[in-house]
Amino acid sequence: MAGRRVTINDVASLAGVSIATASKALNGRQDVRASTRERVLAAAAELSFQPNALARGLLSGQTRTVGLLTSDSVGRFGIPVLLGAEDAFGAGEMAVMLCDARGDAIREQHHLRALLSRRVDGIIVVGESTNPRPSVSKDLPVPVVYAYGPSDDPEDVSFVPDDVGGAAMAVEHLLALGRRRIAHVTGPRHYKAARDRAEGLRIALEAAGCEQAGETLWGSWSQRWGRHAAEMLLMAEPGVDAVFCGSDQVAAGFVEAARERGRSVPGDLAVIGYDNWEVLSTETRPALTTVDMNLELLGRTAAQHLFAAIDGRATPGVHRMPCHLVIRDSTAAA
Repeated sequence: MAGRRVTINDVASLAGVSIATASKALNGRQDVRASTRERVLAAAAELSFQPNALARGLLSGQTRTVGLLTSDSVGRFGIPVLLGAEDAFGAGEMAVMLCDARGDAIREQHHLRALLSRRVDGIIVVGESTNPRPSVSKDLPVPVVYAYGPSDDPEDVSFVPDDVGGAAMAVEHLLALGRRRIAHVTGPRHYKAARDRAEGLRIALEAAGCEQAGETLWGSWSQRWGRHAAEMLLMAEPGVDAVFCGSDQVAAGFVEAARERGRSVPGDLAVIGYDNWEVLSTETRPALTTVDMNLELLGRTAAQHLFAAIDGRATPGVHRMPCHLVIRDSTAAA
């Protein structure tokens, strides 16, 4: 066969079967005798047969193409999820079509129609926050998996970071260091991530028999808010010895303002952030201890479950993926 591509005709000829039977055997159809299938597969292996992707798609009813639809126009959380999903799709020899709805519902519907016109086998929808989002699954003829932003339909398949567990892990680290006057500064209350992280703090403090230092300070996901919150907190609660911040942006601003007020980090105050956004977490001085949401792993897992859904093995429900703590210089023993 040197000099030309091996075709299914060659496989059928070597196996002594019709082209139709060879096609059925190669695509795992059940209406082929086991002995015939083995003969066809042996012929394909002997000839190093690689089926044409388009032809294989026509025979199997699949195009080996999936859609990735994101609403995270900033990309801070969406990009790691997309990279993880793309890794899994590449390993599975799937082609990927990426669409950015930029948080616009009309644009999202346009992209969904475009993906269906390309006959994608399934779609991953990547949210811009962990707030539940409207389901699109009922209107689509292909499986959908939601990543980072869960569907509001419990029958859909969604993967989100375990923010309650991640926050509890951060507070347990502070407690293990001997810190007992732990305060909390976080983002807007209408973000589920902020509420979940506050709940994780509450659970960890309650389990240790400790009370939170002051009330939770809700604000924006910004360094400016972190600076402002530091001024308020350190005036109202001068005995605080640790602060769990709901994001790295908030933590970076808090550390800056605390140091300007003469408080040593981590000597007087241990500070933990959240997100492990390395642009900030590694460049802040001192570098931030922070919670990493494992977003690439979350993306890979979502992709693997999309494969399962395409094969008719969907796993409905909201699946919470564990986070991990990245320890740096902003925390140390008291």
